[in-house]
Amino acid sequence: MSTDLSDPFDQIVDAPFDSALSERYLVYAMSTITARSLPDVRDGLKPVHRRLLWAMRLLRLDPSQGYKKCARVVGDVIGKYHPHGDQSVYDAMVRLAQTFALRYPLVDGQGNFGNIDGDNAAAYRYTEARLTQVAIDLMDGLDEDAVEFKPTYNGEENEPELFPGLFPNLLANGAAGIAVGMATSIPPHNAAELIDAAILLIDQPRAEDAQILELVKGPDFPTGGIVVDSPAAIAESYMTGRGGFRVRAKWALEDQGRGTWQIVVTEIPYGVQKGKLIEQIAALINDKKLPILADIRDESDAEIRIVLEPRARTVDPDTLIESLFRLSDLETRVPLNLNVLDHTRTPRVMSLKQALSAWVELPLSSASAILRSAIDICSSAGLSASFASRDGLSGKSTSVKSRAVPAPTRMSS
Repeated sequence: MSTDLSDPFDQIVDAPFDSALSERYLVYAMSTITARSLPDVRDGLKPVHRRLLWAMRLLRLDPSQGYKKCARVVGDVIGKYHPHGDQSVYDAMVRLAQTFALRYPLVDGQGNFGNIDGDNAAAYRYTEARLTQVAIDLMDGLDEDAVEFKPTYNGEENEPELFPGLFPNLLANGAAGIAVGMATSIPPHNAAELIDAAILLIDQPRAEDAQILELVKGPDFPTGGIVVDSPAAIAESYMTGRGGFRVRAKWALEDQGRGTWQIVVTEIPYGVQKGKLIEQIAALINDKKLPILADIRDESDAEIRIVLEPRARTVDPDTLIESLFRLSDLETRVPLNLNVLDHTRTPRVMSLKQALSAWVELPLSSASAILRSAIDICSSAGLSASFASRDGLSGKSTSVKSRAVPAPTRMSS
């Protein structure tokens, strides 16, 4: 029983309502920005994604192991690490498994995880999942204390503050999020191009943006499409961290014989739902807003195939497709807003070079942490260890020496 007999009203602080409200709203806004909406520039993950992968790792859901129900994973995440709604956690998990959303999926899903038509995934009691090899590479080094750990929200367990990041996840898979007063939107890129650019930055830390853009030509979307912006416009977006990319569907002309033809669309812009796109074009036909188009058919199976039939054989194909680019989502603009949390967890807009440099520093610092951990283990085991590092960024010269310890004497009974 409490023995505090003080009047609770004595603790009330007299303060102007507007200042008290603004201070509390600022605390809420910063919590939303740093703990929910913006990814870390080093591993490219938001807390919910990091906790999902960590929970799956503890469940030993490796690519070589069997699948487990998503309900089990979601339950562990919201019970141990992420005290939020189960549906929001499951939605985040579903996106990590969608091949049309992520260029390199981090979760290998089994069951209905949605499709490019816009259909939702099945409930988590029906679907199963395990980690992909990309996710394993992203977490490589956790067993060697490559990163710091922190207590969970209830203090019962520990979780990594970030992943060692041996995969350029932020730029390879992209990110999107809306916080309070700021947002982020990063399109996916080709991992091979990013690694080539990272090697350039390791060899030449002062490399110019133009040198990096010779290796990273532009975004690389999982759904394909063609970026139609000029190289100068793409370079401007990457150097400032803000801009966008005009993406068009990939199409081809098929000769049907006797002077007839049809247009076949095989790739659509990133983020466009195929079902809604077909409904949008069908509405143009029904409303007679595009009289030179007669019909649209969806002949897709595992691959996208949308067939567009002209009203007459005399219709110019280029005129028809340009009209569709103008009137439908066969052409969209994918925004670029490289707003991320830096190593001090401060939100800032970075250029492509700055984001790549921040990722390059993480695996190298993780390698140093692993070596320091190995030295501590050697020292605690009675070994003599020495560590030498030259050129802190590249870590090209490293040595660990140890002397043998006599074998323990066997006790005789």
